[in-house]
Amino acid sequence: MRPMRMILVGPPGAGKGTQAARLIETYKIPHISSGDMLRAAVKEGTELGIAADGFMKAGRLVPDDVVIGMILERVAKPDAAKGFMLDGFPRTQPQAQALDDAMTRAGFDLDAVVLLEVPDQLLEERAVGRRTDPVTGKIYHLKYNPPPAEIADRLQHRKDDTIEAVTTRVQKYHSETAPIVPFYMAKGILKRVDGVGDPDEVTKRITSVLNS
Repeated sequence: MRPMRMILVGPPGAGKGTQAARLIETYKIPHISSGDMLRAAVKEGTELGIAADGFMKAGRLVPDDVVIGMILERVAKPDAAKGFMLDGFPRTQPQAQALDDAMTRAGFDLDAVVLLEVPDQLLEERAVGRRTDPVTGKIYHLKYNPPPAEIADRLQHRKDDTIEAVTTRVQKYHSETAPIVPFYMAKGILKRVDGVGDPDEVTKRITSVLNS
């Protein structure tokens, strides 16, 4: 199987977490979450991790160049030789441009940017019905993936899974993140995928466009 270097994007609640877990298993590539990567770099005490820690302790956002530097360090590791999935970055068009420039200079050109498309109304329904099991960490949905009756009482509803909070997150996605779509479309690597329906079907759609 050829190397698969990809970015997974889509609005909050589109099912990125579910699909990421399946795709990294299918393609045998590491899942590089920008949040996890930041925490790992801080824990390891790398030069960039120390720099990032300083910004975070001061209550400031970690600058894009520091995050991009960490991404380049991470994708150069042996486990990413056959590809990787980047998640959580870029979130804006300037970040996409800066990341693209840096990766091209480093010889890590992207193969695909997978865009999961889900209507706003369905995103709200998905989030409001979502429940988390604090014991196992597993996520259920009252309508689409109901929990076993014996654990229903202990499930938790995140405070940011209200209609108001979801609407705010979706609006932020449309204003800040959606502009990266035409950027990657112009590069010819954007893969649009219908994110509505059974997760198995969505996975098939993604692998179909990636393998075509």
